[in-house]
Amino acid sequence: MRAGREPSEVSMLAVTKTISAHTVKEAAEAGLRMFGENRVQEAREKMPLLQSMLPDMNMQWHLIGNLQKNKAKYAVQLFDLIHTVDSMELADILDKEAQKAAKIQDVLVQVKLSEEESKHGAEEADAPGLAMHINGLKNLRLRGLMTIPPFFDNPEEARPYFRKLRLIKDKIEGQGLSLSELSMGMSHDFETAIEEGATIIRIGTAIFGQRR
Repeated sequence: MRAGREPSEVSMLAVTKTISAHTVKEAAEAGLRMFGENRVQEAREKMPLLQSMLPDMNMQWHLIGNLQKNKAKYAVQLFDLIHTVDSMELADILDKEAQKAAKIQDVLVQVKLSEEESKHGAEEADAPGLAMHINGLKNLRLRGLMTIPPFFDNPEEARPYFRKLRLIKDKIEGQGLSLSELSMGMSHDFETAIEEGATIIRIGTAIFGQRR
């Protein structure tokens, strides 16, 4: 690969926000196995349909949208990996819900690296502390970090954001934690994200076309 990395080091997450269950079924039949939803409610409606259509298909579901605390219970029930843990309070709630569900919930810390008000995530300075807090919870397993940079027409302009997330990962690992995942990069900038260390790229438009 151009990035000097093996393809096996990077997983492609198909972003299925607003995509019908039928279309997701076709994607799964074509070989995709990891799917990402932005909203808990949409996932609650879509996932049972897919389970009935593909009962023997081992599909993995990720939550990549902002998680409201009152939806934590359903997020734990539905998702294999939650990318958007951004506070100790949310982490504590997820830990309690995972305990109730007798589950170890895999999570990522979402880090906010842009000034955009529409972006969510823990502040850069708070991310190591949040990571250490999650590491101390019995029913959460911290897998890594996630970020969403601003949209740039030139993907090179997103590179500093991807690089910064990797450096935050290195800093946290220097405190004794092992983080295997960096969720960063979308349809327009995933190649740059891979060059900077992404292990999960979130691809929607490049798979399903423009959303209506």
